[in-house]
Amino acid sequence: MAIRTVVWGENIHENSNEIVRGIYPEGMHTTIANALNTDPSISATTATLQEPEHGLSEARLAETDVLTWWGHKDHGAVSGVVVERVAKRVWEGMGLLVLHSGHFSKIFKRLMGTPCALKWREAGERERLWTINQRHPIAAGIGEHFELENEEMYGEQFSVPEPLETVFISWFQGGEVFRSGLTWRRGAGNIFYFRPGHETYPTYHDVNVQKVLINGVKWAYNPEGSLTGITDAPNVPVEKALEPIVERGPRLHQAGEAGYR
Repeated sequence: MAIRTVVWGENIHENSNEIVRGIYPEGMHTTIANALNTDPSISATTATLQEPEHGLSEARLAETDVLTWWGHKDHGAVSGVVVERVAKRVWEGMGLLVLHSGHFSKIFKRLMGTPCALKWREAGERERLWTINQRHPIAAGIGEHFELENEEMYGEQFSVPEPLETVFISWFQGGEVFRSGLTWRRGAGNIFYFRPGHETYPTYHDVNVQKVLINGVKWAYNPEGSLTGITDAPNVPVEKALEPIVERGPRLHQAGEAGYR
């Protein structure tokens, strides 16, 4: 069965900025989904901020293997209920790709637990992405490096937790460097952050970027399915202990009663 992927896009700049609309007339989310769908092992659909529940209802997320997330102008408009819903699905095993300015999204900061801040400059600089982990599945088919002629600069320090793996590092014309391809695991879910993707440049039309996204979806996919009990906190009765024990001392909760949260 194909990897069921939802490409989430904020979908604001495409409707309000002529430059962005000219590059992505159907929206960045559509361009990304179309690229993913060139691989027969992926079945990608889209969702946007403007849809009811941002297109991420409980039912839809339950049938999503991997979610990609691009946001920029209005992170604050994303419902906290939806953020918690997505976080739960990641903990259960849904893969997540966070793209470019999604570093400041509510869901990324929720899962990282850090500010996720960085330095930046919007000057159309050349970006050279170096593959520093060439045997990683996300880097499959990508050479030692590739270049994007125009991109927004992101520079260190990137205030995220120490990653599980670093796949790419970027260099910019102005001299800054940035860890531009990072992975983490949260609960049973795999997370990949990929830096390129400023909306006023045709980054998501680039064949190397599209290849990384395809690889990223395949890497983030968890074939084991959902670990739905990961958020449970059961109160185990004395009589169900693995070894015989005798209850001693006072307690706050009765047998089978839920704990405090």
